[in-house]
Amino acid sequence: MSNYRDYFKGKKITVMGLGLLGRGVGDVKFLAECGADLIVTDLKTKVQLADSIKNLAKFKNVKFVLGEHRLQDFRNRDLIIKAAGVPLGSPYILEAEKNKIPVEMSTALFVKLSGIKTIGVTGTRGKSTVTQLIYEILKAAGKTVYLGGNVRGLSTLALLKKVKPSDWMALELDSWQLQGFGALRISPHIAVFTNLLPDHLNYYQNNMDRYFADKANIYKYQKSGDHLVAGPNVAPRLGYQSVKALPNNWKLKLFGEHNRENAAFAKKVGEILKIKPEIIKKVITSFSGVAGRLELVRTWRGIKIYNDTTSTTPAALAAALRALGSAKKNMVLIMGGADKNLNFAEIFPLTKEFCKKVILLPGTGTDKLSLEGKKVTTLKEAVALAKEEAGRGDIILFSPGFASFGLFKNEFDRGDQFNKLVRNLK
Repeated sequence: MSNYRDYFKGKKITVMGLGLLGRGVGDVKFLAECGADLIVTDLKTKVQLADSIKNLAKFKNVKFVLGEHRLQDFRNRDLIIKAAGVPLGSPYILEAEKNKIPVEMSTALFVKLSGIKTIGVTGTRGKSTVTQLIYEILKAAGKTVYLGGNVRGLSTLALLKKVKPSDWMALELDSWQLQGFGALRISPHIAVFTNLLPDHLNYYQNNMDRYFADKANIYKYQKSGDHLVAGPNVAPRLGYQSVKALPNNWKLKLFGEHNRENAAFAKKVGEILKIKPEIIKKVITSFSGVAGRLELVRTWRGIKIYNDTTSTTPAALAAALRALGSAKKNMVLIMGGADKNLNFAEIFPLTKEFCKKVILLPGTGTDKLSLEGKKVTTLKEAVALAKEEAGRGDIILFSPGFASFGLFKNEFDRGDQFNKLVRNLK
């Protein structure tokens, strides 16, 4: 989009939520370069956000309000950009709306301003793997395609500098980002809805219908000629045909039945775009996965060590246990973390079936579990204990099943720390 600078230049914009993942920093940097007059506000303190602030130090048109939000920063502004996860009834957002100030979210705003062709992927599980597969298929077919949305360290908004109308965008979209699509009444041209399982119930006040309503924005405003690809768990609810299973003779590098389903979504999108079947098959069968999702970090003294830090729900943990578990009962599981009001009943029989030892990290969720396991206080302690418990031919699986708050900055920080500890094993 060539005139994006004019859209933001001189506008008084409040960015609510800077964060530590790099997306917020990228958004602010981009807006500052466009000449916007910015207030950046976050409940985290200057100390907590030190890395993010350092990256923005050179801009004179950025003012920080940290450790708090103030109602005055949501009045007399031209635009509010709110981060994902800002509570639905935030008094600051209500203040902006009362003052007739538009409230946008950066990914949806990108889609509105860029006008490029978009493929959106949502669902409780599988989003990242499916989005990455679709991106790789389009790239292999020679299309110009960008990756965006819920991607670590990447500002989708800043891609306005690069994209052309003929390009494609593969977007990973969580329920929060899709609130932004709902507000603008837009949906991606091709929507993939993988599944709907209990998650974020602390945010949605235990109401699955509210969670679904946000997710549903992925297809709700589609126009004729657009496409929806739905998984067997959600298709009946949408009155839609479920995606067909992946052919049995396709041998994948990815573990687990859930990943065969993920591959089937990507295959279907490739077919909608009339990409040659041999290209689709080659990409899917050679794809080795996304970092932090059943990622084999290393084999150490005959022990395979996996990082599944993106497992933040019981369903994700269950999928990991089923994917790697065997009758040998040769798994040492490291799990635990912060509570999201989710039910862990399905985990107990699986840990009994597959695990020789369960190691529990501290957290509000762990405190609620009635699971036999050894409690530790740090990840370092967990890895040290796991290597003592595991022997040649065993598996160490780090699949927390809970949110990362408390012990870590976020799930990526959690995964990075785990990989570092594992790579440093002598």
